[in-house]
Amino acid sequence: MRSVGLISMALLTLLVSACSEKPQFLGSNKSDAAAYTGAKNPYVEKGWNAGDKTSWEMQLRARAQNQNEYTKTE
Repeated sequence: MRSVGLISMALLTLLVSACSEKPQFLGSNKSDAAAYTGAKNPYVEKGWNAGDKTSWEMQLRARAQNQNEYTKTE
């Protein structure tokens, strides 16, 4: 009778410990770079210079206008 109680307590402890979540940490605390710093390779969009925030914003506006349905229908 006592062994049944010990086994049930062990199973209960095992089940409760399986429900806990382990803490998750990133590999480093380094923050990401700004999006406009970008890649410096030959495959970037023409007219955009890596590290230039104003040319980055102009390229985003141009891309958004190409996706604008109102300008496509005219």
